[in-house]
Amino acid sequence: MQGGQIAPAPGNLPPGTGIAGQRRPPPTISAPIPAAPPLAAALAPIALGALAPGPQRMDDFRGQRRESDVGGRRVFTEPGRIIIQDPSGQSFIRHNEVDRFRYGARDIRTQQVGDESRTIVVRPDGSEIITVVGRDGQLLRRIRRDRGGQEIVIIDNSFRGPRGAGGFYVDLPPPVLRIPQNRYIVDYDQASPELIYDTLLAPPVERIDRRYSLDEIRYSQGVRQRMPSIDLDTINFDLGSWEIPPDQASKLQVIADGLNRAISRNPRLVFLIEGHTDAVGSDIDNLSLSDRRAESAAQLLTQQFQVPAENLTSQGYGEQYLKIPTEQAERQNRRVTIRNITPLLNGGTASLPPPPPGTAPPRR
Repeated sequence: MQGGQIAPAPGNLPPGTGIAGQRRPPPTISAPIPAAPPLAAALAPIALGALAPGPQRMDDFRGQRRESDVGGRRVFTEPGRIIIQDPSGQSFIRHNEVDRFRYGARDIRTQQVGDESRTIVVRPDGSEIITVVGRDGQLLRRIRRDRGGQEIVIIDNSFRGPRGAGGFYVDLPPPVLRIPQNRYIVDYDQASPELIYDTLLAPPVERIDRRYSLDEIRYSQGVRQRMPSIDLDTINFDLGSWEIPPDQASKLQVIADGLNRAISRNPRLVFLIEGHTDAVGSDIDNLSLSDRRAESAAQLLTQQFQVPAENLTSQGYGEQYLKIPTEQAERQNRRVTIRNITPLLNGGTASLPPPPPGTAPPRR
């Protein structure tokens, strides 16, 4: 440490950094990664608490996984997930988040408008969550529309970054920090409610030079590292499971209160929930498992603590970012983290600029 500047901890190293700290080549895919898989079931509302929980362990899905070769990439499909492995060995996972929005909905409609497909989830209070995807299946926008027709764009993913269509990986070096390490990566079980809230609204640790797409944020650790994170270390999953036991779920009250307080202050905020595993098991199993852990945490925050589902997004990273550097089974590595990615989506600002006074909401 020199002049108050520190680098990220081992558990937050950039993509491709292994236990020994050796950096592998960046991903080599130049074509767009496939869109999230379509939902297996018809889009229909699901009442909160109406369904018993489904399988919560990898053993229940491994036998349903299918492998294929698409343009030199290995593609694995399984219920609710698609995993892409590029020639360099890097792997990426996608899932359809609309499924998470169905819980507690009053109605769901789909529309085709030109090249755009829109899924409209109607809430009991009459508000709507609109998910817009393009012809290629990629998310373009996520919008909340209130009963009066006023709209808030939560995610605008329709722009094209400097790399043009298909770019999803940004190879940035880790940031140089000028804040204490324990304020950059906050351990949830040791933090006060105010520190949790302050971290959820903390500014970037380095200047954000441009807007990043959601895919760039999801798949580029160097981009995500620009924002502080909270390690939800009160949730440590059993080996091979993404189930959150009730005794651990109840411990999320403080983070849920912080999220709801922050979103009430700024309804355009977007928080990324990241899932992780230990180093035991195959890379593909761990990627699927971690993604399901992140989604499980997002579902719980919404269903039990009423955190708006549309302000959350989730992504799994398998064993890429170990908190404890070991190849052995380690409960602390089976975890989820959360960070505010709004400044990354919006080019450094906390939210999208409000519309000019008197501007009517856009027609959809």
